[in-house]
Amino acid sequence: MASKPREFKPQHQKQQPGKEYLMQPEPEFIRGDYCGADKLKGKIALISGGDSGIGRAVAVHFAREGADIAILYLNEDKDASKTKQLIEDEGRQALLIKCDIRKRKACRNAIEKTVKKFGKIDILVNNAAVHFPQEKIENIKESDFVNTFETNVFGIFYCTQFALKYLPKTGCIINTSSVTAFRGSHHLVDYASTKSAIIGLTKSMASNLVKQGIRVNAVAPGPIWTPLIPASKDPKEVKKFGQKTPMGRAGQPSEVAPAFVFLASADASYITGQVIHVNGGEIVD
Repeated sequence: MASKPREFKPQHQKQQPGKEYLMQPEPEFIRGDYCGADKLKGKIALISGGDSGIGRAVAVHFAREGADIAILYLNEDKDASKTKQLIEDEGRQALLIKCDIRKRKACRNAIEKTVKKFGKIDILVNNAAVHFPQEKIENIKESDFVNTFETNVFGIFYCTQFALKYLPKTGCIINTSSVTAFRGSHHLVDYASTKSAIIGLTKSMASNLVKQGIRVNAVAPGPIWTPLIPASKDPKEVKKFGQKTPMGRAGQPSEVAPAFVFLASADASYITGQVIHVNGGEIVD
């Protein structure tokens, strides 16, 4: 098992959501010794933001567990193509769909394309997100505030609404929240607010859909080495990223994705409305 870095090379990308192939080092998306066990055999999963970071890791893990994957992504063609190849290397099918999840119609079209290709959807992973750090609330741009909510919250709402028509009784929805939903963040006020909203959405949707047999849960990662980090932080911050956790380092996407596998599988058949924390040891209420 490769050791996880405690310090990263200072680096910066000019545009969100960032590109994984430009990161140094590139994130680990799956452990070399991870053994699939057909936990998702025959399932169809749709993953927003599935081209890179946590989304890529979830896609590859799901594929190794036997699922075919549809990936929604904004414009990161090179990352998306690599993820498609990684899924196919696992012997599974992959469908790439360019989709601005801020747009209701785009989400509907993405769901319909997935069903046209695979015939169904069993698992919906709402993962795509952006954040725009600001030290002072008065410096938060209205456009960034709106963009953050439209991407992180509205996208979940739209994709879920349209997917419900196709999700079976054994279907599940997994939303990506954040540790910031529970402890807040002085420099990510709008982002942390969206991640809190996702917790509310998760619990409320779980209650609403439980009689339909659809489970809804969330994963709340701590600092994870994804393209969003060099795309939203200055090089000095990147260098020390994640060192304030009890474990003293950032996590890798490979360390988050197994939580999604668990929640998507029959192993979690009695779990809904819950949150799994993958945050390097930070205690949250």
